[in-house]
Amino acid sequence: MSRTTAGRNLKRYSFATSLLISTVLGAGPLAVAQAGSPQAKLSVHWEELTGPDFVKAIKAAQGTCLLPIGILEKHGPHLPLGSDLLNARYVAEHAAQQQYTVVFPAYYFGQIAEARQEPGTVSYSREMQLAMLQATTDEMGRNGCKKILIINGHGGNNHLLPYFAQTQLDKPHDYVVYVFDRRTPTSGGPQKKTTNDQHAGESETSKLLIVRPDLVHLDRANEESGGDQHHQSLPEGVYTGIWWYASFPDHYAGDGSAATHELGEYQINWWVDSVSKVLAAIKADNVSLKLQQEFFDKTTHPIDTPQ
Repeated sequence: MSRTTAGRNLKRYSFATSLLISTVLGAGPLAVAQAGSPQAKLSVHWEELTGPDFVKAIKAAQGTCLLPIGILEKHGPHLPLGSDLLNARYVAEHAAQQQYTVVFPAYYFGQIAEARQEPGTVSYSREMQLAMLQATTDEMGRNGCKKILIINGHGGNNHLLPYFAQTQLDKPHDYVVYVFDRRTPTSGGPQKKTTNDQHAGESETSKLLIVRPDLVHLDRANEESGGDQHHQSLPEGVYTGIWWYASFPDHYAGDGSAATHELGEYQINWWVDSVSKVLAAIKADNVSLKLQQEFFDKTTHPIDTPQ
């Protein structure tokens, strides 16, 4: 067993231990319900379930599954290439413990054309991105995931994922795709020290201090500048794909050295709580799938749609 695998297993065991302690000490009805429920015995990780247990897990999750999405890209000089997925998957796993859900394995196949010049970046074509995502959600749906929540951990997917969700109306599906794309609270928590806090900056680095502190190198955070280089000057409202490179050619936007454990803890807890609430709402959603089916039925005979 590698040190990384051992570390991850230790985290999972530590979480389970703390859950048990919370139950014994009377930490609240949610903790008691989790520890005493049948689904608490099932892993939330798709890849860890046996075939028979997967069937039980889908039923326990009420057909709800999580697809956390990240990317492989440079994160300044101090964070790992997989930071976005490491954060998103951590949040998904912990939210799934609160609202039992099956979490899909590591998914790095998003949009990152703007960082192709950096070492370690894996950038797929636009056709591949959409085809892979469609094939993945189709397979999840075929396996009983009728409500699929995509948790986005990567800013470069901000346009891709809503577009993908919209294209689910192109043809009939017997499942619904939901997208949750908020990663940082707009207010509250410890006061931030920086104003430019976009990529590998104060917030993202602080989160990694909670999720994988062993992969954070704060001493390297100032080896490059994360300031806006302003290499391009165009009127407001004009978009071009090179805008990010024009502003941040080193693929670093912020100051990771300002990160703190306290800020990371607040933001990660907020993210987990937000996803947990979204999962609860999705499980209770009995409308979207019916409306989707109604829509598909009407698309076969649009001339008959009441006007």
